[in-house]
Formats: sequence, C-alpha cells, structure tokens
Amino acid sequence: MIEYGIGFGRFGPSVMRLDLSKLKSGVQHLDRRYDPDAFGLEGEEFRLIAPVHLVADVTRDGQKVRVVGSLTTTIECDCGRCLDPFAVPVRASIDLLYFPEPDGEPESDRETSPDDIGVAHFKDDVIDLGEMMREQLFLALPMKPLCKDDCAGLCAICGINKNRGTCGCTSEWVDPRLEPLKHLTRGN
Repeated sequence: MIEYGIGFGRFGPSVMRLDLSKLKSGVQHLDRRYDPDAFGLEGEEFRLIAPVHLVADVTRDGQKVRVVGSLTTTIECDCGRCLDPFAVPVRASIDLLYFPEPDGEPESDRETSPDDIGVAHFKDDVIDLGEMMREQLFLALPMKPLCKDDCAGLCAICGINKNRGTCGCTSEWVDPRLEPLKHLTRGN
C-alpha cells in the first residue's frame, strides 16, 4: 500500500499517523511517500529536497509495537566552511519499540535511562510517524557538514569562496600580546 502525504490538515498531519486500533496483532507493511513540505521544517539547519520514503513493517504483540524498516530521502545542508548548500542522501534504518504512554507524568518530564534508547511511546492507539521521521532526519545530519572533504572555505579577510576563486589577501596572524615587542626589533 503506497500513500502520499498531503501535509497538515485541520487536525494535524493525519496522514502521518498510524492507527494501531486496526492492528490488533500481526504485521502491517507500510510503504509511504511524503512531500517535503509536509514536515514543517522551516528554520531548521537543513531542508528536505526530495520526497521522504518510509518502508517499514509494524508488528504488534499485545501492547508492544515494533517498527522495523528504512527511511530514504535527500536533505540539503549548508557547508560548515564555505556556506554553499549541498545535498546529503539519507538512508536511515529504523528499529523502534513502542509502548503505550504511561499514565501520570508526561513523557517530556520523565528522566531518560540507557534502556530508553530505541524505545518510544504512543498515545490513544496512534503512533506519530511524522515525529518518528523527523527524529530520524535529525539523526542523519552530519556532525560537521562539509560539501567535500577538502573544502577550502571562505577567506577570513575578503569573504571569497576559495573553492571558486583565489584572492590576494594575506592572512598573517600576529598575537596581539606580542605586538609591542615588534616595535623593539624595528628600533622604534
């Protein structure tokens, strides 16, 4: 079954929700594509430039739900040295275990333990696939985004992109604490 995400509706991103009430036990296969603008990522440090493709098997065993699959798309980041945008292909493996949200304190108020890695919670028999996919996209971001390993960056003086051209600037750094000693060697 392929479903295409259409974005946020009146009641939120309903196409990004998985209704578990229809899955009492067994396995459900998901094969869904979502438009980049369906994620509401304006102002983030990356942009989605291709549809997000989610393929996963959802297995329910009582109250426990396991989602295993993959997420593929392409994101665009700005290089950390030259500031040029560049594409980063994303292929993230997903293996998450979901449990019903415990009654009482909200999930955001609970302390996270090492056992919580790979574990998430659902509420009202619904898994928010949009939240799950957003988390995977943030995890796929490079620690230091570089357009290429040998990116020359920007000139610190004139700002020219050194990957595209050269400049006549000389970047000689002088420790300001030693500047008064320079005058002694010149005879001033």
